[in-house]
Amino acid sequence: MVENADTSDSAASSDDGSSPLAASGPSPAASWNGRVDFYILEDPSSAARLKLACKLAEKAYLASQRVLVWHTDPGELRDFDELLWTFNDGSFVPHEALPNNGVPGNECPVLLSAGAALSANVDIIINLAPDLPPGLHQTGRVAEIIDGDDTRRRAGRARFKAYRELGVQPASHNIRGD
Repeated sequence: MVENADTSDSAASSDDGSSPLAASGPSPAASWNGRVDFYILEDPSSAARLKLACKLAEKAYLASQRVLVWHTDPGELRDFDELLWTFNDGSFVPHEALPNNGVPGNECPVLLSAGAALSANVDIIINLAPDLPPGLHQTGRVAEIIDGDDTRRRAGRARFKAYRELGVQPASHNIRGD
């Protein structure tokens, strides 16, 4: 995989002007001083997006970071859970679903949630949902993965704009397939 660190506004403009702030996250007047990285894939398949999320989760785990993988689609999050076991021969990424109360049962380094907001701090949130993840103030970094699907691109542009409204300048990274 080749990564081109491109900080242009490739994910910045939104045709519909919508903002995911209304759906979740802080009000537009709020600010957050975290870091946001958008990873842009040309491949329109959700499988490519989930595989990249696995690689990011593994990298964070190997760096001893605590991760929350956030998604609002329980079915796709189950697919991601399964993929974490198989995406790379020899890889082991310890993970578990976050309980509905948002309180993790142990110190598992990678938590998965499709509903519960985390009640503790994490080092990074990997956002697979179409809206801003909850709990931005409980992390210093968010990774957004955007594939070539038109609907997910539009949602990604809206999130890019929403982060800017929070005072954050997201970075964009164009990712080319393996």
